[in-house]
Amino acid sequence: MNKVALITAAGKGMGAACAKALSEDGFSLVLMSRSEDASNLSKELGGVGLKGSVTNEIDLKRAVDLAMREYGRIDVLVNNTGHPPKGQLLEISDVDWQTGSDLVLMNVIRMARMVTPIMESQGGGSIINISTFAAFEPSLSFPVSSVMRTALASFTKLYAEEYGPKNIRMNNVLPGFIESYPVTDEIRQQIPLGRPGTTEEIGKTVAFLASAGGAYISGENIKVDGGITKSI
Repeated sequence: MNKVALITAAGKGMGAACAKALSEDGFSLVLMSRSEDASNLSKELGGVGLKGSVTNEIDLKRAVDLAMREYGRIDVLVNNTGHPPKGQLLEISDVDWQTGSDLVLMNVIRMARMVTPIMESQGGGSIINISTFAAFEPSLSFPVSSVMRTALASFTKLYAEEYGPKNIRMNNVLPGFIESYPVTDEIRQQIPLGRPGTTEEIGKTVAFLASAGGAYISGENIKVDGGITKSI
């Protein structure tokens, strides 16, 4: 019986790369995105897809329900999402802060509520959240993202402690500057490896965390940033 992976914001970029890497490892896929891209990709990879937003709890439930209806299980959940609003720190509106929370933090919490009982009944599972290097080195260029993803790191630690005894793991992948984001020469010069990362590199990291090789990793924030962060 194939294991099943549910991936949000999977139509392009890092989400699509995660889908392809997990498909190569034999996972059956359930993909969601705000466009038709996820449904189209799911057909290419022999899975199923739907159109929906990570900020809409009803859409998240539809994705979980689709996975259970088609495959009867969810072994891996990859919470990918879009970019939160930006702006000058004190000029960011309450609405934009709330949008950032829904995009980065509440989507993970809502999905965890839905899939945890499923994973418990199966004897385990893995939840992987796509975060950012700025979770631990906050950047004024990404203020909402920095704040909300630091909160996500805290939630991930708490979740891993609470549900580790149930053999359910949660980890965050912290990409640096990836090729799908415009990388200037100035930014490139700050990266010790001298280049942006590829979406495929993020996908393979996620696939490792979902594999037997990553089975003893939980509650971690794994930087995939070319060495750009300096925190220890």
